[in-house]
Amino acid sequence: MTDGMENQRSSVWYPSAAVVSKANVTRLAAELHCENYAQLYKLSIETPDAYWAHLMDFLHIRWSQPYDAYCDLSLGKPFPSWFVGGELNWVDTIFAWADQNGDGTSVIAEQEDGTVSQLSYRDLERRVKSFAAGLREEGIRRGDRIGLLMENGVEAVVSFLGISCLGAIAVPLFSGFGRDAVVSRLSLCGAVGLIATSGFSRRGKTVDVISMVQDVSRDLPELRTIIVKGAAALPPGCRDWATVHGDNTDDLPACMRADDPMMAIFTSGTTGKPKGAVHTHGGFPLKIAHDAAVHFDIGPGDVFCWPADMGWIAGPLVLASALMRGATLVCYDGAPDYPNKSRMSRLIERHRVTHFGSSPTLIRGLASNEIESLAGDRSTLRLLVTAGERIDPEHFIWFAKVFGEDRCPLINYTGGTEVSGAILSNVPTLPIVPSGFNSASPCLQVDVLDDDGAPVRGAIGELAILAPFVGMTHRFWNDRERYLETYWSRFEGVWIHGDLAMLDEAGVFFILGRSDDTLKIAGKRVGPSEVEEILLDVPAVAETAAIGIDDAIKGQQLVVFVVPRDISVAVDVLERDVADRVAGRLGKPFRPARVHVVPQLPKTRSLKIMRRVIRNLYTGRPAGDLSSLDNPAALEHIRTAAGLGDQIDLRG
Repeated sequence: MTDGMENQRSSVWYPSAAVVSKANVTRLAAELHCENYAQLYKLSIETPDAYWAHLMDFLHIRWSQPYDAYCDLSLGKPFPSWFVGGELNWVDTIFAWADQNGDGTSVIAEQEDGTVSQLSYRDLERRVKSFAAGLREEGIRRGDRIGLLMENGVEAVVSFLGISCLGAIAVPLFSGFGRDAVVSRLSLCGAVGLIATSGFSRRGKTVDVISMVQDVSRDLPELRTIIVKGAAALPPGCRDWATVHGDNTDDLPACMRADDPMMAIFTSGTTGKPKGAVHTHGGFPLKIAHDAAVHFDIGPGDVFCWPADMGWIAGPLVLASALMRGATLVCYDGAPDYPNKSRMSRLIERHRVTHFGSSPTLIRGLASNEIESLAGDRSTLRLLVTAGERIDPEHFIWFAKVFGEDRCPLINYTGGTEVSGAILSNVPTLPIVPSGFNSASPCLQVDVLDDDGAPVRGAIGELAILAPFVGMTHRFWNDRERYLETYWSRFEGVWIHGDLAMLDEAGVFFILGRSDDTLKIAGKRVGPSEVEEILLDVPAVAETAAIGIDDAIKGQQLVVFVVPRDISVAVDVLERDVADRVAGRLGKPFRPARVHVVPQLPKTRSLKIMRRVIRNLYTGRPAGDLSSLDNPAALEHIRTAAGLGDQIDLRG
């Protein structure tokens, strides 16, 4: 257990001389005549054009036509054009590894039932080009939007790369989406094709998808091409994924401009319709290749596993991180704790994984079942990653010191769908503070601003990016004004990301929650994670969420939801312990007005707790967009806590 900033500081991870000497970022700094990382970051901010010019060789980016200019800002900061005049297809950089190491393994895919398949880099190139040619024979053309609704595996990798190879635009869809969520996203971008699975396994049970695909096809008559993987009987008008191939591949991959879209990926808005972030061939893939080298320290011979759904940004991110760096991508499409908590460590052992990524929620689950979760041999690991939401210091330290055997740097990584990769991250050559970020990502000029737009230190503010950057969304699909309002409307020429952050005097960043989750109690701004971190120190608490509700005197009252580790817990005792702990650590004004003990909290499939939904339901407002909700039963527990339902049964 850890407690407070002092204990965080006492648990700092320091890189060994061997880690520093072998790191990609050390070699990059030397090639750019920088004595250390600080000088490298400074160079990236002051001369980003020179930094990226060198990166093209360092990252082995393959261009069919070299670019003339690094950036054109003639349309203003929100709408930069990158690598002007350049032409490339990002998958060509992956194919280049087939020339260097064609027999090397590109993809290993493990299904929930234990079935394993794999491809070499040479096989991957052949399969992707053939699939792209097959799409063309099905009538798919350059610029067409193609939905991708598949569980992670070889077929999903080939499909995603094949769409780009042809010059079409992938629209990733979460494998757990229902009909309405799929229809809204495909209709918003005018998709003409859908590549889908017929179903997948989750905890040993088959999840049917094909019936939903049939519903979608009826609602979207503009879908002229529907390709289905693994169907015992194909619905009328659908093609079998296994039969989509072509021989005319000489002109593939298609030659694209740097600012041609390769992906439109939708993220749920707080209200209203989903936002479609548009990413380009010269944006997202180059940013991810950069982060994979600088932050994740990935290169040829490494094996990267980060179980992630292809429908969220993490799926394409992990794919590009491994394959653009000539490493091996390990896909897993099942529940990460099935049949038990040893699944991830056994997977690491089976495939000799060197780099492993996990969400904080999964880390908490592994830590709560430590003996089982550590059953597999993890001696091949040399780097860990966590992302997706804020991680508390206790579980950060457990993941690094116990799961990673105190050998591996733990790369805390935060960015988002609209920015491709990292805004903030750790680099493995610098000391790492639990839950912190030891650097802004190179070329991103990042600060923390107060309500007036002035920089603040040691206090909560808004995470801000002060200049355009490679990887930022090209726009929102057909929604220019919403894009401007979301990121560029607060302060002139500044991207406000929507995260609460703090930058301390030592230069370490901390993320403290989303801005729309901010608590303001007794005149003080508090991030929900500051409260939740305290409660996760309570032995009886497994998970927690903190929200603020309006109060005429305090501005807001604090309301806390906790999931107990043991359903037999004495609820009144736990409620009192939780309230006392918060008041004792933050002060009496922050004592929760209500503590609710519930069996589960609403989460996304990527295991993020949906505080927005909790707050809306608890205050009697519509829940909002539920398309990413994974456990609908949790909603009734929140309604009950608000006095709108029956008594809560902790057995869920």
